[in-house]
Amino acid sequence: MPPRVIPPDWPYRNASRHIACPPHLWHVQEMGTGPILLLIHGAGGATHSFRNLIPLLTGCYRIIVLDLPGQGFTTLGARSRCGLEAMAQDIAALCKQEHWDPYAVIGHSAGAAIALRLMQIRPAKAAVGINAALGKFEGAAGWVFPILARFLAVTPLVSQMFSKLVGTPRQVKRLLESTGSHIDAAGQAQYLYLMSQPNHLAGTLAMMSQWDVDGLMRSLPQQASPCLLITGSKDLAVPPDVSARVAAQRPDCQWSNVQGFGHLIHEEAAGVVSQLILSFLESCDQ
Repeated sequence: MPPRVIPPDWPYRNASRHIACPPHLWHVQEMGTGPILLLIHGAGGATHSFRNLIPLLTGCYRIIVLDLPGQGFTTLGARSRCGLEAMAQDIAALCKQEHWDPYAVIGHSAGAAIALRLMQIRPAKAAVGINAALGKFEGAAGWVFPILARFLAVTPLVSQMFSKLVGTPRQVKRLLESTGSHIDAAGQAQYLYLMSQPNHLAGTLAMMSQWDVDGLMRSLPQQASPCLLITGSKDLAVPPDVSARVAAQRPDCQWSNVQGFGHLIHEEAAGVVSQLILSFLESCDQ
């Protein structure tokens, strides 16, 4: 599997490397020193989504951020390994191979669900979910969207056609705004690059088609480890009350709802998010 080419202006490109850990060829970025924080992006994202958060955390921690299988610059090795359970298992295997022992796992959106499942496989001190996708689609979308994603994921040439439809500046801007967030021009350009890549879209569709959080949701009330769930009050992708309900089920889980920001709050308000994370992790040591 040849590595995907990383653009020269990609955030923290000089910290990038590719790691072969079957079945995938992972794209990983590593920087800083100290206890390890493992960062996991959401569906359709990549390492760039943490570009503003990383420099605010590296003063105290060693940051490891990866691209999920098939997305960003990680080459997918097996299409069947794109669901929540498979990805958590494969990330655990990567951590074991590389001798990474994360102090905490931080995930955004669907990446938060992966982080919480990963903690059950390979325990860490704490977890942080940013606008965590810990629920099902509501109403008819609950069965229409997964079926549609499965169809698109297995239909030949769909990714190439889809990239031409959505991989335009106007469509990407509209997509980002639909999350309730406002992203700067540089961030929009990075998402535009990703959305123009058929392989990235194919990986995202495969993830959506295999996504199932039922098992995780049943086990979460019994998961005993400190957890912080951060939400943006204007999130139009995952309502903040999703995290509120999860936090209410666990005495060791905190919920912090930040006013005025959307689903990509870690990109819009990295300073606010970093302070919440650092304060929470400091409290875990006490």
